[in-house]
Amino acid sequence: MGLHPLEFSECYLDSPVFREKIKSHEAELDKTNRFIKELYKDGKNLINATKQLVLAQRKFAQSLGEFQFEYIGDAKTDDERCIDESLQEFSNFLKNLEDQRELMMRNITETLMKPLEKFRKEQLGSAKAERKKYEKETEKYYSSLEKLLNMSAKKKEPQLQEADSQVETIRQHFQEESLDYVCKLQEIQERKKFDCVEPMLAFFQTVFTFYHQGFELANDFNHYKKALQINIQNTRSRFEGTRVEVFELMKRIREVPQEYKQTSPISSEGYLYVQEKRPPPFGSSWVKRYCTFVKEQKILHMVTFDHRSGGKMGETESVTLKSCVRKTTDMLDRRFCLDIEITDRPGTVLTVQSLSEDDHKFWIHAMGGKEPAGQYLGKTYSKERGSINDQGLYRVVGVSSKVQKLLSLMIDEKSNDVDLSTCEEWDVKTITSTLKLYLRSLPEPLMTYGLYKDFIAPAKGGSPESRSQAIHCLVHKLPEKNRLVLGLLLKHLATVAAHSKLNLMTVANLGVVFGPTLMRPQEDTVAAIMDLKFQNIVVEILIEQHEKIFGDVPGPSSPGLSAPTRQSKKLSVRQNRPLAVYNPKKVDLQTVSPTSPDVGSNSDEASLGSNESVSSQSTASGTPPEKANHGRLLASLSTGDSPGACIAVAASRLNSGALTKASSDGDKTVDGVTGGGGKRAMAVYPCEAEHESELSFQVGAIFRAVVPSREPGWLEGELEGKKGLIPENYVEML
Repeated sequence: MGLHPLEFSECYLDSPVFREKIKSHEAELDKTNRFIKELYKDGKNLINATKQLVLAQRKFAQSLGEFQFEYIGDAKTDDERCIDESLQEFSNFLKNLEDQRELMMRNITETLMKPLEKFRKEQLGSAKAERKKYEKETEKYYSSLEKLLNMSAKKKEPQLQEADSQVETIRQHFQEESLDYVCKLQEIQERKKFDCVEPMLAFFQTVFTFYHQGFELANDFNHYKKALQINIQNTRSRFEGTRVEVFELMKRIREVPQEYKQTSPISSEGYLYVQEKRPPPFGSSWVKRYCTFVKEQKILHMVTFDHRSGGKMGETESVTLKSCVRKTTDMLDRRFCLDIEITDRPGTVLTVQSLSEDDHKFWIHAMGGKEPAGQYLGKTYSKERGSINDQGLYRVVGVSSKVQKLLSLMIDEKSNDVDLSTCEEWDVKTITSTLKLYLRSLPEPLMTYGLYKDFIAPAKGGSPESRSQAIHCLVHKLPEKNRLVLGLLLKHLATVAAHSKLNLMTVANLGVVFGPTLMRPQEDTVAAIMDLKFQNIVVEILIEQHEKIFGDVPGPSSPGLSAPTRQSKKLSVRQNRPLAVYNPKKVDLQTVSPTSPDVGSNSDEASLGSNESVSSQSTASGTPPEKANHGRLLASLSTGDSPGACIAVAASRLNSGALTKASSDGDKTVDGVTGGGGKRAMAVYPCEAEHESELSFQVGAIFRAVVPSREPGWLEGELEGKKGLIPENYVEML
């Protein structure tokens, strides 16, 4: 049973039971007072701990926001730009979260801490004061009563009456105080039920509001997160492909390092030990210096550099070379030495020592000595692989011996025609691998060495439209035969990409496979490998825009590259949009990474992984598409639109596969969006277009033929007869 009610009538009796009831109420209030004091203390500790958490989170966010990734090369892809900006995005997200947390702490102080302390001081404090008064009146009344009762009956009547009157007055005061105290006790017992619990409710409402704001922030962040996942996946895929190429280059350099030593027609560089003569009896010392010899001016620049002292660089000394003579060991007990006569100090000979016999020959040749220098022919290797319709296309490699045999048959004019549709020997893997091997074996890539840097440049910046237009112009600068072959191949690759749901070969995956196949630099360097990702982008644009690029002649001038990228627009849209309306849609990540491990043949033959690349001696010299012994291959390429068709388009195996299966898909597009009118959407925010590919609109605008765009976070639609891009989070679908 709970506390007994205190009846006012019992104040006049003041029985022992009544007093026990009062003690029970007083004990309950004391317990409530201790509870509130302890809760207040814990609340203070919670607030202080949360303040420390806020400080730590803000310091963490600051560290994220201040760091920036450095990149290799002279430009970044759109994916890399987004990844670079991601740390700032994470920092802003944490700052917004901590702003909400600080607001929660301020609300807790106002809604919980202060009301509880006010109740404890005002209500429980007043009850304690009433208790003291009640106890004082009790003591006074019962003391005066005992004094009255002890008074002698022999006292005069007036004295007795006066004493009775005084006690009666004290009794009335005691009873009134008892009534007030009982009323106060019961009032506080009832009041604490809402005066204590209501602040608790406000506290939890504040906490839940904070978590709801976090949920809203997470929802807002979700779209960016999914887009970033795609950026990270694309970058990881490019990294895997680049890493393979770097390891291959490193392996080749390790096998023949002299062939890959950097040379220049202008200057020669490397380490030499220079003899510094001292006055007797100190003899001489040899100092390692990094030397650069400028051939035209015959100037040798020497800078002291000691690797063992933390890479400290000394001053640079320059001398003008007059002559260079190899120093024999009978004159100096050191190998690989040269005597250099300089014009700056007539009669002075500078003795230097190279690092090896090959290095010795290198410097003699560079400085005009008599010993010939070895030259090398750089070989270009490519290791992209392909697959087939079972699980992708142009990624599964064929058996090397079969591929070499088929390629020899196709380019040999003396051989009979090869019927790929009936011969079981030529499976899909063999045909597609032969096509890739042929393209890689050409003395000059299909998109030529001369235009390589021009093709790479637009992929490193600018808007998608300016990139497409620049590449459009460059394609029409290719030799006619090259452009014809490239157009037929890209038309076929577009067909492959259109059925990526079956073969898993998206435009991006095909870009990874055919980027280094169709275009490559003339020299193998790490810097060139870093451009692989931009080669992929160029091929992606060629596949996506093949009809326009190869069907129309470009305008007289190439477009500029200064327009902002669509990706940066997407980020600003996400940051400026109000929080409450955003409802991100699910983004599907590609199920196949373009650099996933190749699926090889079960044959014991070596796969084409490392030896698909062959030297240019395996084919005829000159511009490959124009040579007669390649005529059959190009003729077969121009006759159809299927994968191995670049070797023999009539291959019925391929025509009966998924590439021709598209005809049963009806009016559906590649993304599965029903053709025709599409869907409708209504603008819920106004938007000003940043460049010509986007639509400007006001709130309430109705868009027609709305379909998903290739870029995450964007839609394509029509407004007042104009088609363009629409930010997905600015509209609601109808």
